[in-house]
Amino acid sequence: MVWTIAGDDLSFFPFLLMLLGGWSIAFSFVNATMEMRPVRTGVAVHLGVAVGLTAAMILVIEPGDALLAGLPEPVRAVAIVLQIAAGPAAGWIWLGLLSRLIDLIGRRDAKRRPPPAAPEWERDEGGDGSGVEFSALDLRMRTLTLAIVAVVLVVGLAGTALLIAFDDAVMRVGARLAIILMGVVVGLPIYLLLRGALRRRTLSCGVAFGNDELRIRAGSTTHRIPFRQLQRLVWRTRSDYARIEVRGAGVDLSLIAGLAEPPPGRTGELPALPRRVFRRLELSGLSVERARRDEVVTFRRP
Repeated sequence: MVWTIAGDDLSFFPFLLMLLGGWSIAFSFVNATMEMRPVRTGVAVHLGVAVGLTAAMILVIEPGDALLAGLPEPVRAVAIVLQIAAGPAAGWIWLGLLSRLIDLIGRRDAKRRPPPAAPEWERDEGGDGSGVEFSALDLRMRTLTLAIVAVVLVVGLAGTALLIAFDDAVMRVGARLAIILMGVVVGLPIYLLLRGALRRRTLSCGVAFGNDELRIRAGSTTHRIPFRQLQRLVWRTRSDYARIEVRGAGVDLSLIAGLAEPPPGRTGELPALPRRVFRRLELSGLSVERARRDEVVTFRRP
C-alpha cells in the first residue's frame, strides 16, 4: 500500500505484494473463524464476510474507473490497493467455505456410521504412563508456511501470465473480476494438489508420557527424551494445526495431526494433556503457557 501511495507504482512486484497481502489477511481470518466456538458462530461470520466481500467487489467492478475518478489521489491509491488485494482474499475465503462444505457432506454421509472421535489416552505398553496413537505429518510449521506462500506466488505468477495472454477477454469482463476467475481456475486446483500431497505424507505416530521421559514415534523412528532434557514442548489439540512440537536431547520434531489423513473412526485432533503430565513436566523445571482457551499448551525451560 505504501509503495503505491508513494510512487503510483503498479508494476509487477508491487502488484504481487498486494495479492500476497490480501491472501495473508484472508488466511488469518479463515483460521480465526475455524477456531470460533460454537462452530455455527464461526460459520456465520465466515459466510457473512464471504458474501459481503464478494458483493462489495461486484458493486465496485460495475462502475469501473468512474468510481475512483473523483477521489483524492491518496484515497484513490488506497482504494486501488484494496481492490487488488480483495481478489485473492475473497478466493481464499471461499476456498475455506468450500472446505467446510466438503466436511459437512462427509459428516452427513457418515451419519449411519459412528461419528469419528478424537484419539484417546491409553495405558502405555511400557507400563509407566499413558500414550496416544494418531496420524500426523512430520513437518515444521515454518516449512508449511513457506509452502503456502510459494503456492500463493505460483498462483499469482500463473494468474498474471494468463491475464496478459488473454488481455482481450480481461478487458471485456474487467480486471478485478478476471482476478477472481483466475483464483478459481488456477488457485483451486493448486490448493487441492497441495492438500493431497500433504496427506500422502501421513505417518502413523504415537506419544507416551512416562514417569520421567517422553517417548515419541514418527513412522518407524522412536525417540526417548528425559523430562530433565526437554527444552520445549508445544501441544495443540484442535484445528488444522493440531500438533506436537518437541525439542530436547538432540531431538527437534514437529508432528502436525490436523492436516494428516486420520485413521478410520478418528479425527485429526489430539487429546488434552492429562493433569499428571502437567505435574511431571513442571516438577522437571518447565514453565507452562496456555493460549486459545487452553487448546495450545507450551512448556518451556527458563
